Amino acid sequence: MNWKKRLVGPLVILATSLVTLHASADELIQRGKYLSIAGDCVACHSAPGGKPFAGGLGLPTPIGEIIATNITPSRTAGIGNYSLEQFSDALRKGIRADGKHLYPAMPYTSYAKISDDDVKALYAYFMNDIVAVDTVPRPTQLPFPFNIRLSMAGWSLLFLDSQPYKADPAQSPEWNRGAYLTQGLGHCSACHSPRNLMMAEVASKELAGGDVGAWHAPNITSDPNSGVGGWDTDELVRYLKTGESPGKGQAAGPMAEAVDNSLQYLTDSDLKAIAVYIKGVPAQREVADSKPVYALGQKTDELSSLRGVALPAEPNKMTGAQIYDGYCASCHQAQAQGSFDGGLPSLSHNTTVGRSNTQNLVMVILEGIRRKSDGSDVRMPGFARTLTDPQIATLASYLTRHYGNPDVSVSVGQVERQRSFISQ
Repeated sequence: MNWKKRLVGPLVILATSLVTLHASADELIQRGKYLSIAGDCVACHSAPGGKPFAGGLGLPTPIGEIIATNITPSRTAGIGNYSLEQFSDALRKGIRADGKHLYPAMPYTSYAKISDDDVKALYAYFMNDIVAVDTVPRPTQLPFPFNIRLSMAGWSLLFLDSQPYKADPAQSPEWNRGAYLTQGLGHCSACHSPRNLMMAEVASKELAGGDVGAWHAPNITSDPNSGVGGWDTDELVRYLKTGESPGKGQAAGPMAEAVDNSLQYLTDSDLKAIAVYIKGVPAQREVADSKPVYALGQKTDELSSLRGVALPAEPNKMTGAQIYDGYCASCHQAQAQGSFDGGLPSLSHNTTVGRSNTQNLVMVILEGIRRKSDGSDVRMPGFARTLTDPQIATLASYLTRHYGNPDVSVSVGQVERQRSFISQ
């Protein structure tokens, strides 16, 4: 019986160790899941109606459409055969397991900032907690010379800083956490920074605004006029968490997707850290912004021009007031003051209408605002199939003149260009 008693202690230790290892592995996977959400990986690597992370989404760029790849643990179509080192190289260097280079539509220049420990957590999550999908997306087909992936090696030599994020000892732990998330996993600069002729981010204009297809990712530097210098930290946190900040603006397009897929799930402490960091980013002002973009406009209407006046026989000859009265006033009210309960925003003192860049205003009119991936939560209907390009140009110019920046207007040609980005 003594030998049995002698085995009890080691068996208990072994069982305890196995439980601890399992718990540690599970914690690593859950941490990787959180990091994946922070990186919003699902947004680019999932096509509408497709399986999560199975790829197939077309990403529009000035050089052509880049098709997102399958990053499920499928051994035939995804990354199931990747080692940790190969996973890290793809994530932080833009190099696939077969040695070919990724296009920088995959924000590896930002993910290069991710720590080794966080890469390990991401790897554990992708390899163990995501359902493998054996579907190969259609290949990316860019015109010559962009179809030569080897050219990306030279691009990376010029524009990739491969060093992980290093904390700034002069800043607080909260600021450093925000910098790590914003510069790395959040890859905010991938959208919110302008790019040069070689499609690399302009480092000297970090977060000063950039184009994302037909949308414009606005200036989010600390400038009080063009950026978010006039927002307090709580307003920024609320915007990141919900996509709305009363009296300032609402998320739409890619930013709404970022809120829905990623930012709303981050901890309050991480959101505050991001806000603290962003408010410290050096200010970049756009010359046209003489006042804060959210402070422009006033409650007004042109109801007197509508009374007793018949609509023109030619719809494209309708005035801005007539179009607004017919399509917008029922929700936003006669003076664009928004709904009584605050659920529908005022159009004056609104960043979308106040910016000198009118791309987002046009896109919101065309596409509307949908805040869930399945499209069930429609905050505003789109009018792409209801209003013509001249009507949208007239309406948008009416809105900027009365409720936003009176110095800007929208042309029919602009609407035509932006309409070409959406599916009819």
